[in-house]
Amino acid sequence: MRNIGYVLMAAALILMSACSMDQGNYEYVTLDEPVISGLEDQDVLTFSHLHLAPHIEGGDFSEQNYDYEWMVLNQNMMSDPVVISRERNLDYTVELAPGAYMLYFKITERETGLYWRCSVSLVVSSSLSEGWMVLCSEDGRARLDMVSKVTGQTVTDVLKENGMPQMQGPRRIQWLSDKTDENSPYYLLTDDGATRLGKDAFEWKPEYDFAYEAAVNEKLVPHSIVSSGFGKVIVSGSDAHYCEVMGIHGLYGSAVNKGFEVAPFVGANVLAANVYAAMYLLYDVDNKRFMAYCPLLATNDLGGQNVVAEMDEMGQIAEGMAPGAGVLGNAFDQWPEDMDCVYMENTRYDPGNAKMGLTYALLKDGNSCHLYGIQLGDMLRYADCTYVLGKGYYGDLSGCRDILHPAALYAFSSLKAYMYYALDETVYRVDLLADSPREEVQFSLPGERITCLKFNLYRKSENMQKSYDLVVGSLKDGEGVLRVYEGRESGGDFTDVTPQTYEGFAKIVDVEYKERIY
Repeated sequence: MRNIGYVLMAAALILMSACSMDQGNYEYVTLDEPVISGLEDQDVLTFSHLHLAPHIEGGDFSEQNYDYEWMVLNQNMMSDPVVISRERNLDYTVELAPGAYMLYFKITERETGLYWRCSVSLVVSSSLSEGWMVLCSEDGRARLDMVSKVTGQTVTDVLKENGMPQMQGPRRIQWLSDKTDENSPYYLLTDDGATRLGKDAFEWKPEYDFAYEAAVNEKLVPHSIVSSGFGKVIVSGSDAHYCEVMGIHGLYGSAVNKGFEVAPFVGANVLAANVYAAMYLLYDVDNKRFMAYCPLLATNDLGGQNVVAEMDEMGQIAEGMAPGAGVLGNAFDQWPEDMDCVYMENTRYDPGNAKMGLTYALLKDGNSCHLYGIQLGDMLRYADCTYVLGKGYYGDLSGCRDILHPAALYAFSSLKAYMYYALDETVYRVDLLADSPREEVQFSLPGERITCLKFNLYRKSENMQKSYDLVVGSLKDGEGVLRVYEGRESGGDFTDVTPQTYEGFAKIVDVEYKERIY
């Protein structure tokens, strides 16, 4: 129990001069001061029953002479306290929205108006407050399940009765807490389009539809949403669109790529906490080359320069603004060209300690497989990043078995220079620092087919070490199975790791962990 205090409302004392005689008549009253105990911080579920019986010592605090009051105050909102009971003992069915509250207990003496008050914290959770969001395809329909960290149970089809139209072709489930409406930070991406979902129970409103976030006439259907600096970028079809968020909720504009089509991936720095003039990475599929995109280059403060440029040109722009700070590293000499982009993923792995996480790009040249690790920084360089671009890694992975198979799934660790890929029932690891990188079997799931492979990038500090855990979704006899393999202690070697296993899903397409946001 904390913040115990009392407010005494008494008559003012009359201070007499030292040379004057006090001839007044006074009546002195001894006040009972309560000592309140038996109240502890509370963590409860919505619609559960909360019973608290405070122990009060120090006098006669009968209900004939005293009033009692219980109030709650939402710590994350500007609002007045809400009275939930006027009884000495609290018997309350929790009808509060999930969140962090202060619970106040107040005792008031009726005759004098004197009151004493104490407070404890009250955390209200629902079964959907924290846990794994598991996006499934049920005969092509987008179905979202939730493995609740709060109750330990799986909640199936949480969108079924939220009023949202049925959507086909599930792609991704994403959390963009810092670049969208705080009341609806989750995005469901499907072949039919995209929509936001509410923070408490994935509630839905028509205005959550992605169309309300676009300033173009065409319907935008994003493959993923990548954020950095003051904005976020999507690829819809074969065009990239940018949305600036600088203290306001911006809208996605027209395509930023002019005269060429882009692959369905966007590279960005997902490591640095503070990026201003963010650099994004696109892949030009027509001319088969990387393109750098810096939206803020268009501003007058940065000279109104070309915002989309070839990598060498963007490096020259950066050098012109700050010589010696344009390009970091020399893992490869020339920016690659004339290859097909197979996959791209952003990680927090930072080999140069420049606060520039590696973006891995898997490129195909005939039957040859090449992996590039590119670091993306900040054109202004006075925040976390002191460089604009980085040549962080190159490896020839052509010797890895089936690595370019059309059904292969890929994932890259933020812990070490490891790549993982899955095909059918087997997960392989590639040590990217080996002289001749080759695949090694991590584990197999006999009789199953792996449908999802990834590392979840956590946001809260207490969860950061779990960002190294490998997340695997598989299909067994028509039923989806989710496994989470611990990565920090194992050093990224999952051969002998026993996973946490959850069953009862449809075909798993994507998984993201919903962290508590209060």
